[in-house]
Amino acid sequence: MSRILSYALGLLVAITLPRLAVSEPAKVGDSAPDFTLRSAQGAEVSLKSFLGKAVVLEWFNPGCPFVKKFYANGDMQRFQRESLAKGAVWLTINSSAAGKQGHLTPAEALGVISDLGVASTAVLLDPNGSVGKLYGARTTPHVFVINPEGKLAYAGAIDSVASTRSSDIASATNYIMNALDSIKAGKAPSPSDTEPYGCGVKYAD
Repeated sequence: MSRILSYALGLLVAITLPRLAVSEPAKVGDSAPDFTLRSAQGAEVSLKSFLGKAVVLEWFNPGCPFVKKFYANGDMQRFQRESLAKGAVWLTINSSAAGKQGHLTPAEALGVISDLGVASTAVLLDPNGSVGKLYGARTTPHVFVINPEGKLAYAGAIDSVASTRSSDIASATNYIMNALDSIKAGKAPSPSDTEPYGCGVKYAD
């Protein structure tokens, strides 16, 4: 009987411990988890330093066709500039692991910024995927909008048309700009949570 009990307890521990070790990603309405990452230029950038401003987090992989859709004709760059003009901060995050498609070294990231004309506040490198997993980033692109109080106000897709065609952007509802406009007006974004679309984030595991 003791052997059976011992086996059962061991099985329970084996099943339970991994679940306890994995924290749930942030959800809309939660305080946005703080983080510090290095930019392509080598500077340390902390989310908490932007408290009091709306912040857009954009998960990025330059080789993904869904990302190319937004950068090819300057649409994403325009969204970035318009957001900054509204007083927001825009952080572009690359969570592709070393050896995985889309991984960027700092030098490679600087080249991509120059080639694409990326206009965000900073391009941040997250090669171990810790920040991506903290937010539950699943695709590139996958975007999150944080309000000036530090609460996660929107999470999901950039827009309402899940395609790789740049021609669809003009007719789509832009969820990022809607969220920023809502926050500026003192309202909760609607929708506040949508299904992201794109390429899977290339985490190490």
